[in-house]
Amino acid sequence: MPNSIPHLLLQEQFLNRFNGRTLIVHRGFPDQYFKELLEQPGGGGHFRIDVRIPPGTPPTPIEWVVHHHVIPLDLPMPLLVKVDPDSLYLRHLLHGEHAGHPSEILWMLDAIRERYHMRLERQQGYYQPVPGMPVEENDIDYDFNND
Repeated sequence: MPNSIPHLLLQEQFLNRFNGRTLIVHRGFPDQYFKELLEQPGGGGHFRIDVRIPPGTPPTPIEWVVHHHVIPLDLPMPLLVKVDPDSLYLRHLLHGEHAGHPSEILWMLDAIRERYHMRLERQQGYYQPVPGMPVEENDIDYDFNND
């Protein structure tokens, strides 16, 4: 297959670019959400991935992660993804049927290694899903400190 890139290489390229970063995986934002996100401290620093845009052939490393490992989990979107060298931590941004305020993202990130909906553990060329808290649960612990 001439358009095939080894998964291990895609994984390495993804981590080289996004390790320590935050992604927001979405299918479009509710009205004014993006504007509010950009007004928050650090809000413009989150990489935003719109899954309505199909991956290229071959996929970029981020397209490979999102379309082959994140979307199949069928978690609600928008979805926050914290990228660490050994794991990806996923937590949706919904409260009931609606996205919470973008100001909540920093609170969620503070606790995401303990309060996630799914963790994707890095393996050789793929990510192994490990369930976390129930999808219905998404309360924010404003007193949590993840030092």
